[in-house]
Amino acid sequence: METTDVATFETRLLRPAKPGEDDSWAFIVLPRAASDQLPRRGRTSVEGTINGYAFSATLDPDGQLGHWFTVSRELREAAGANIGDTVTVRISPADPEPEPRLPDDLREALAAHPAAKACWDATTTIARVDWIHWIESAKQASTRARRVDSACDMLASGRKRVCCFDQSGFYSKSLSAPRAAD
Repeated sequence: METTDVATFETRLLRPAKPGEDDSWAFIVLPRAASDQLPRRGRTSVEGTINGYAFSATLDPDGQLGHWFTVSRELREAAGANIGDTVTVRISPADPEPEPRLPDDLREALAAHPAAKACWDATTTIARVDWIHWIESAKQASTRARRVDSACDMLASGRKRVCCFDQSGFYSKSLSAPRAAD
């Protein structure tokens, strides 16, 4: 991977306080200075290295105008890092931004709404990232289902961007990095 580093920093590999059923993952919160060098406050894809081991990831907003990302067990092991270790991270924006994975519920809804699907196909990759992020940021299943329906309605009417969604989570505080275990 050949990238021009946008940010290089050292940080601690954190264990989530509530890892869910899979307790093998860790996470990294980018220092504010590193996030400030990225092109967006919302989700953004990067390429980089952890302790010299190459990776690619989609950074999530931390609700403080910064970013965080999940580090899998496989990535930790390949980078020779344990939870709690200080690691050296180098990142740069992915170019081009990779196409986001379409969630099953949205894929099915778009398949059932040809006009919405046509508008979806005409949007930019970044717009699709934002639509998916808006849907996936719903805390309840009923809210998510309403957002999928609303997305199809908005797209079918020709709207290529989701409106009224703070991709950074800063103003609504709907998004945040996981809380680290002590």
